[in-house]
Amino acid sequence: MSQNIKILIVEDDGPIRNLIATALQTNAYKYDLAANGKTALLALSTHHYDIVLLDLGLPDKDGIEIIDQLRTFSTTPIIVISARTNDEDKIAALDAGADDYLTKPFSVEELLARVRSTLRRAQFLENQKSQREEIAFENGDLKIDYPSRTVYFQGKELHLMPIEYNLLCLLAHNVGRVLTHQYILDKVWTNAMESDLSSLRVYMTTLRKKIEKNSTQKYIQTHIGVGYKMIRVTDTKEDSNDEAGA
Repeated sequence: MSQNIKILIVEDDGPIRNLIATALQTNAYKYDLAANGKTALLALSTHHYDIVLLDLGLPDKDGIEIIDQLRTFSTTPIIVISARTNDEDKIAALDAGADDYLTKPFSVEELLARVRSTLRRAQFLENQKSQREEIAFENGDLKIDYPSRTVYFQGKELHLMPIEYNLLCLLAHNVGRVLTHQYILDKVWTNAMESDLSSLRVYMTTLRKKIEKNSTQKYIQTHIGVGYKMIRVTDTKEDSNDEAGA
């Protein structure tokens, strides 16, 4: 399992960063490193991670600010690793959206145990979500019948290409959440390459045209330079950031 897990380490202290990296590598976890908040947010907006290990005391941004910003487009689990031991700091981090809080100094064994626990919890929630949605998905005039792999809009069947269908299901399973380009490529394409980004834009354009051609409601929103999101039709219109045609 750990071979398929990728973790982002956000820590400006070199020795601690190296300690965490070594522990993850020894246990076959993949990881990326970020020494400040700007680098961390850039990585999170362009790559998919299963967990973020976040220090609060970064040189350019406070960790709470990073959690706030991350939660605007991602539900990736966050384990805070911080020297701040006050209850107020822990509560602030958890209220902002962190999933766990580990104080420094810490043992490698405890860190790994918390990583495993967080992964199990995330997998459980994903399984529960899949079970609820395995039969059908409905959003306004859009309906997906998963067993038959059939899509309907305003009661009429839509004829989608396999990649269009897979893209639509991925967005539906994450309705209301911004999915980065890289996340979508990793999930829908096999051995995705950077050049596939142009293909993604083309398929997303044709998918949107098929869904939205007879509707004034926007179902798929483009976040320029980041990715795409399926909008709940009960939301207020959120298409101000859409790229033309895609």
